[in-house]
Amino acid sequence: MEPVHAIELRHITKRFGTKVLANDDIDLTIDRGEILSLLGENGSGKTTLMNMLAGIYLPDEGEILVEGKPVAIRSPKDAFTHGIGMIHQHYKLVEVFTAAENIALGLKGKEHDRKAVAAQVQAISDKYGFGIDPNKKVYDMSVSEKQTVEIVKVLYRGAEILILDEPTAVLTPQETERLFNILRAMKADGKAIVIITHKLHEVMALSDKVSVLRKGKYIGTVNTNHTNPQKLTEMMVGHAVTLNIDRPQAQYKDLRLEVKGLNCRNGEGVSVLKDVSFQAYGGEILGIAGIAGSGQKELLEAIAGLQKAESGHIFYYPPHPNSDIAGNHVPVDKAGEELVGKTPGQIRKVGVSLAFVPEDRLGMGLVGGMGMVDNMMLKTYKDTPGPLVDRKAPKALAEKLIDELEIVTPGVATPVRRLSGGNVQKVLVGREIASAPTVLMTAYPVRGLDINSSYTIYRLLNEQKMKEVAVLLVGEDLDVLLELCDRILVLCGGQVSGVVDGPSATKEQLGLLMTHVGGGKEGAQDA
Repeated sequence: MEPVHAIELRHITKRFGTKVLANDDIDLTIDRGEILSLLGENGSGKTTLMNMLAGIYLPDEGEILVEGKPVAIRSPKDAFTHGIGMIHQHYKLVEVFTAAENIALGLKGKEHDRKAVAAQVQAISDKYGFGIDPNKKVYDMSVSEKQTVEIVKVLYRGAEILILDEPTAVLTPQETERLFNILRAMKADGKAIVIITHKLHEVMALSDKVSVLRKGKYIGTVNTNHTNPQKLTEMMVGHAVTLNIDRPQAQYKDLRLEVKGLNCRNGEGVSVLKDVSFQAYGGEILGIAGIAGSGQKELLEAIAGLQKAESGHIFYYPPHPNSDIAGNHVPVDKAGEELVGKTPGQIRKVGVSLAFVPEDRLGMGLVGGMGMVDNMMLKTYKDTPGPLVDRKAPKALAEKLIDELEIVTPGVATPVRRLSGGNVQKVLVGREIASAPTVLMTAYPVRGLDINSSYTIYRLLNEQKMKEVAVLLVGEDLDVLLELCDRILVLCGGQVSGVVDGPSATKEQLGLLMTHVGGGKEGAQDA
């Protein structure tokens, strides 16, 4: 007798329009008491496939079986009826409500009894070790706590099959390990768990099985203890990929940017940067680490002129004419140019470029309704003499980026909103690098990108480093920061808690600095 699976997908096919075949005749099984990692490049169909389980999309062909019985899942409500809950990467919580109120939101009847809801939430928390306060307001919660609320929400609704989309994207190493322990406890309780992720080291540490999709097709499922990151990468991309991140030794280091006593407040008057001071050098990649909301975004925006400085200074130093002293800082023989008070356009002209990849990739720097050529022109059209603009150079740049970054698009005129998130991201980062900056600030450049695309971005950042560019990199993956960066600046609560040497630092050291100002500074350099 064949085993009954918690979920069985048979010949699932999903199309978008006439040109996009997102899922092509996919068979997949998910079992209770197991953690399954779902891998694949951007656009391979992972999230689309799971969204059909969650009731967000309907399959065009095929069938879904839950506990061996065919079911129709036409909405998230149907999914919950069949014990399926999905925790999305972007949390869907009401900030002014408590954890218990968010969990009960949308339910009818006795579930509105706040005390009863809070008691049940507490019971779930105690069972799996969540450590959540049911009466705590969401706006007072850390990112990790918000994620916990989302997980408890689906458990409260009776989910036995849980799908998590990039669950560790913005967690510290300590928070990630805590989440893993919770997932292991849920697995021991017989839950079926699916994780969509790009982090292969986490796949190896957590999952029992790994299923791989490539260009909408099912490639296969392997036992985690019978594979390794190299084999999984080859399954994803179809050929061998080198997984080592290069960190070339720059031949020069001259001062490019100096921040002194920078203080900033947001639109609500809340202090977001507090007495921040550091230096960045041409020919290095300076990583910037911190838990979400620690001031990384505000710091880069302040340097780029998008965030008003309450006090402090930001000095820019152009490339030194004699920057050929191997391994040494070239002495600064003139005063830096003050950037505080300048407009973003003026700051761009001196060579400071910002490529910020927000959660909404169309939220900064790109216009979704315009094609690649027009988006290239957004940074250059003001420099065109006369009333006519030159479209040849932007078109050539767009075509170059499509080729070098393997951007999947029907053409340079296709509105970027029609591209996948990962391809939109390549357009944004590629455009900023193409502007030939002397200071390149980039935040989350590989957020959500697959392995192959991520390594392309790492290579481009290293190329900028070797061209005497000072690269400031805000990242979420500490393993990548440790492999790629020469130094790492750590922010906690808007303050600098340490600057460490990239090659010798550890994840544990960074994790401590990310969660405690002034703590764990052993081995930290002076900022």
